Parts: sequence; structure tokens; C-alpha cells
Amino acid sequence: MTIILAIETSCDETAAAVIQNGDTILANVVATQMASHARFGGVVPEVASRHHVEAVTAVVEEAMEQANVGFADLTAVAVTEGPGLVGALLVGIHTAKAIAFAHQLPLIGVHHIAGHIYANQLVQPMEFPLLALVASGGHTELILMEKDGQFEQIGQTRDDAVGEAYDKAARAMKLPYPGGPNVEKLSLEATEEIELPRSWLEKGSYDFSFSGLKSAVLNRIHNDQQKGIETNVAALAKGFQESVVDVLVTRTVAAYEQYEPKQVLVAGGVAANKGLRKGLEERLAQRVDLVIPPIHLCTDNAAMIGACAHQMWMNGAKGQLNMNGRPGMPLTSFS
Repeated sequence: MTIILAIETSCDETAAAVIQNGDTILANVVATQMASHARFGGVVPEVASRHHVEAVTAVVEEAMEQANVGFADLTAVAVTEGPGLVGALLVGIHTAKAIAFAHQLPLIGVHHIAGHIYANQLVQPMEFPLLALVASGGHTELILMEKDGQFEQIGQTRDDAVGEAYDKAARAMKLPYPGGPNVEKLSLEATEEIELPRSWLEKGSYDFSFSGLKSAVLNRIHNDQQKGIETNVAALAKGFQESVVDVLVTRTVAAYEQYEPKQVLVAGGVAANKGLRKGLEERLAQRVDLVIPPIHLCTDNAAMIGACAHQMWMNGAKGQLNMNGRPGMPLTSFS
């Protein structure tokens, strides 16, 4: 049996979890900073780092208390090593290193995106080969996994990540931060749609591009202003939502048809988008084992870091106490 304390501070959520055997959540605590960053319309790295410093000790203590375990019960300590905001990463890393050193515990550094993928292990066992769609504020990727711990990136964003595009479009529409849920909410109120472009790139590519879609939103708003027309923001939000969902779903379906995996997984904060979930279910649920985590496991959390760390531990992966934050950390296989 393994019991892993996991810490996640890569962006604006201070999180700690205790995970047993890689698939059972004993505790999963998240302290959000959303209200602090909302007034700026996005995450301010320095503010995020300060909030992590203020919250991380209490969050770890609460997770340990909820799990009813002591440090002597732990198998290892895991922490997000990257990618992310370097100042934010360092808060979690130094906390994990201090606990590991003080209690003579192994330390495991986890890739943030690998964590998002392994959040699905907390829902049901992962079956290989599998295809994972990762859609978040900083990442939009299609990852093929032939076996446990092996990652092959077959598609990625060439410019804006999908969550970043949502935030930028939301700011243009004067909607609150975070952009994703607010754009989707407004789109559901629309009685009509302003159709926006889809970027399909070259034939056979599984890459994504959302900068043109973001520009189309800005252009529509500016053109309406110049003509003295009030933009139908709900219709614009609906057009944005439909374009994003169409591209993500179509790309994922095409990759599934080529590689024929046993499972298709969805990971990352944008996996909470109801339109995306519905689109994937309509196109794939009858064809393959489609796994979409509950919303609390889509957004940043430490349970996903603990789930991935368990698999890394089983594969013999261990970190060193000289571990540092790696904001540009590549996704590499650990098996």
C-alpha cells in the first residue's frame, strides 16, 4: 500500500491531497485565489506566489487531518515540478522538500500535465493504449499513451491555449475572470449565433490554433463600435463556444479514428466545459470508453499529482532534494 502526500501550486490554486494506492482520495484540499485575480482579469504571478506562501502550510495540515494520517504513515511526498509560474512552483517545491527532509521521505517531482491525465485514474482504471485530450489555460494537446507512463504528443497548440483564448475573448466581451465558465454561461442565454471561423490547419495535422478565433472576436467588437452598433455579446459568446467545441471534438475524433485507442480521456480545466463534454459524448461515447473526470478533478488540484506520483513510484521514479521549479518542463515518459 502507498500513501502519498501531494502538493500543487503551479498557478493560482494552493492544493494538497493524500492519495492511497494511486486511486483512492483520502483528502483533497484546494484554496482558490480566484477572487484576488478577478480584479486584474487574469493571474498576476507575484500575487499568486504571495497567496501560496500564506496558504500552503494550512492547506497541507488540513489535508493530513482530513486523511487522518501522520507523516510516519506516508510512503512519499509528491509535488508539481513544472510547468507553471516559477514563483508559484517554488512555494510548493520548497514545502515538499522541507517535509521530505524533516521526515526522511522520498520526494517525487510530477509534471503538471501528466497529473491532469492521471486524474482519470481516480475515476476508473486507465487502459492502454489511450488518447488524452488536454485542454487548459496553458495547454491544448493530444497525447497518445501506448502504455503506462509513456507519453507521445501528437498534437499541440501553435499559439494560444484554449483556456487562454477563453480568457482573452472574455476580456474583450467585458466578462469577468475566469473566462471559460463565463463565456459558456453567456452563450447559453443566446437566441442566435454570430458564426466565427474554425482553424483547421493543414490536412492530417492534429495541432490547434485559437489566436485567429480570438482576433475574430476583437474584430467583430471593434467593427461594431466603428459602425455605432451594439454587439450582441451573447450571440458572440455562442459563436466562440461553438467554434472551440467543434475544433476540439473534431480533432479528437480524427485522432481516435487513426490510432484506435482503448480509451479516450479528457483532462484539464476546460474539460469542465459542458459543451465540450456533450460534444465528445455525442461523437465518441458509443464508439470507445470515454472518460471525463468530475469537474473538481478537471481544475488544478493535488489529487491528480498524487495519482500520477503513485504510478511514478511504482516505476521507480524518485526526485532529489535539490529539485528546482521548471516552468518549461517537457512532458517525458517515466516508464
